[in-house]
Amino acid sequence: MIARLWRGVTAQEKSQPFLEQLERTGVKDCAATPGNRGVLVLRRPAERGAEYLFISLWDSIDAIARFAGPDIDKAVYYPEDRQYLLDLETGVAHYEVAVSAARSLFAQSSRPGAGGGNPAC
Repeated sequence: MIARLWRGVTAQEKSQPFLEQLERTGVKDCAATPGNRGVLVLRRPAERGAEYLFISLWDSIDAIARFAGPDIDKAVYYPEDRQYLLDLETGVAHYEVAVSAARSLFAQSSRPGAGGGNPAC
């Protein structure tokens, strides 16, 4: 399994609207791509606003290319991203998942009031 990591930063006041937009675009598209095993979006306060770490898990390089295109090291952006992100980093990082103990990671959503999770997103 391969983990694909992307980082981005928004101004604090744009943090929640960006998260909602990210769910409608990148999360949805990743989860719908054959070979995707899941998506995590992490957010934390940062000096310049809110920092995001988007982690997608994949079966193979070929599966990543189905989502990202032939240059898998290039970040995927949507037109709306420019209105939220402070910078558009051009690259992403890929890691081999050497150990995974997250068997039930996607079993339940972490959102209050949400029902069971979806193993694909």
